[in-house]
Amino acid sequence: MSKPTRPSATIAPTRTGSRTRRQALALLGATALLGTSLPTWAQDFPQKGRSIRIVVGFTAGGGTDAQARAVAQKLGEVLDANVIVDNRPGASTMLSASEVARAAPDGYTLMYAPSSTLTQNPHTFAKVPYDPFKDFTPITVGGRGPLVLSMSTTVPANNVRELVAHIKTLPGQTSYASFGLGTSSHIYGEAFTRQTQIDSVHVPYKGGSDAAKDLIGGRIQYMFDSAPSAIIASQTGKVKILAIAAPQRISALPDVPTFAEQGYSGLDLPSWLGFYGPANMPPAVLKRLNDALVKVLAMPEIVKFYRDGGYEAGGNSPQAFATLTQVTYDQWGGMIRNLGLPKQ
Repeated sequence: MSKPTRPSATIAPTRTGSRTRRQALALLGATALLGTSLPTWAQDFPQKGRSIRIVVGFTAGGGTDAQARAVAQKLGEVLDANVIVDNRPGASTMLSASEVARAAPDGYTLMYAPSSTLTQNPHTFAKVPYDPFKDFTPITVGGRGPLVLSMSTTVPANNVRELVAHIKTLPGQTSYASFGLGTSSHIYGEAFTRQTQIDSVHVPYKGGSDAAKDLIGGRIQYMFDSAPSAIIASQTGKVKILAIAAPQRISALPDVPTFAEQGYSGLDLPSWLGFYGPANMPPAVLKRLNDALVKVLAMPEIVKFYRDGGYEAGGNSPQAFATLTQVTYDQWGGMIRNLGLPKQ
């Protein structure tokens, strides 16, 4: 019996939701706390002898982890404090996010998370152990950069159309990896599958580095990966980058065309990473962290580190970052609804 044909999906641009102002303000949490009396620990942040922990929801060695560690080193120098990265992979970054949401809002537990954590997971999972607009304090965007389509060189293809043609000759026998269920790499993979009407198996991982290992080993045929991770994998000679999921090409991969250049539309929604703390952080602590992170992200060596990985170093105000989170939440929500993806 032949397999039913997958319905195609039109991936249309979506409008920003009407809740932007209200939810962006809610996301700021207690940054607008009234009252001028702050505890000594807030005024003297960071205190000597206390470490600042940046929680990352992926395994060590991936692109997100590398960015967090590069920033952590410089942040420690700026704040004259010990800053460590704590990898807590699992559940599509919901484990790490829920841990930060439960932490004391004293500035010593932060999160470096991809946009999917707060703007996609609530649309793709039936049970999310945090509220994206009430449980976190946005500090600053860390970096902006697209995902890219990477392919194992065991696949006889040189561009997206050739990859699609190859997969169609082997229905159900090829597989693509993702960072985890509900992440941007999964959503892009599903959008790509629907648009091209291919039959490929989704294999979720706990992070990009684990997925990249199997891509390099040829056990996975392709994946939507972060640009830094994909560039590292391509240096092995066993991975080829076929397309950029963004409106324009990026300086780190000037010879790699976008999806639109290859005839595929809708695969260019915003992708970024950012720093958050728990809700209700005191304004003095928030300002200290924002000032320090913006300074670090403007350092030439950090700008170059991000750019070499296909990203643009960030740095903005908590208010601007709250608005960006809300706008991205609405855009991804529209895409997911257009695809008709059921909640996990």
